Amino acid sequence: MPLFFTADTHFGDHRTINIHRRPFATVTEMDEAMVAGWNAVVGSDDEIWHLGDVARRARDVPELLARLNGTKHLVRGNNDEPGTSEADGWASVQDYAELTVNGVLLVLCHYPFRSWNSQHRLSINLHGHSHGRLKPMPRQFDVGMDARGYRPVALDDLLRPPNALRSSSADRVP
Repeated sequence: MPLFFTADTHFGDHRTINIHRRPFATVTEMDEAMVAGWNAVVGSDDEIWHLGDVARRARDVPELLARLNGTKHLVRGNNDEPGTSEADGWASVQDYAELTVNGVLLVLCHYPFRSWNSQHRLSINLHGHSHGRLKPMPRQFDVGMDARGYRPVALDDLLRPPNALRSSSADRVP
């Protein structure tokens, strides 16, 4: 079962189009493109971690989650209202998470870290928040929509060389 990551969808937020120069004319166009991109790569039996900033309005989250494939986990972001965390459809909700996958420790948070747990032992930090605008660091990956062509990214794609030694901010897809 593939494992996917994303962040900073900001569904329903017209401000995101302008602030982050997203290539969409309307919020509806942006939201539909992200739903289509998500469902094109994430299967119904796949697991996906959303690293925060889901939607502008918490009341929209249950319907969005029902439209999106996969078993969905949330690591809360700074723009996630309490109702976002409480919405039906999340398999788990937390502010920070650590997963070990195939012997690799993944440190998950909405925010990028300057240093993180077991960094010297080749652990990996996955984050959102920066919208693809941070200088790359080894073993740190911005998994946000703006940095990933408006679709989630598979862990296998992040760890495939040569990406495993640098951040993907340089690999930004418009």
